[in-house]
Amino acid sequence: MKSEPDVWSIDQQKKAGTNGAPWDGVRNYQAAKNLKRMKKGDLCFFYHSNIGKEIVGIVEVIKEAFLDKTDKKGRFVAVQVKFKEKLDKSVTLKDIKKNKELGHLSLIRQSRLSVMPIDSKSWKILYKMGSI
Repeated sequence: MKSEPDVWSIDQQKKAGTNGAPWDGVRNYQAAKNLKRMKKGDLCFFYHSNIGKEIVGIVEVIKEAFLDKTDKKGRFVAVQVKFKEKLDKSVTLKDIKKNKELGHLSLIRQSRLSVMPIDSKSWKILYKMGSI
């Protein structure tokens, strides 16, 4: 899940507490489809886009897809997420691109997509990169 840190940062997500915050404002149909697939308990990387371009933490889905209140036309959904943890070390896009095992990720192939799936092998690699 990507957010511009000057709009919504990992620190703001942490301050939202156990009730979390809606992940709203997604207006891309493919990203919205990815939101609809999310299940309660799913873990997601929190990526700071534009400023930083790095994975900085993990959030957990605490409420599955519901109508996005910021969408006046009622076409798009949001999910509720809560802060889970900050990574020990941010994982930069530059470092992700250097790792040949991660070349298939949407983050690289569809860089403008704000919500994208990740396979478990890639999750483990990225988590390890952020835990060193």
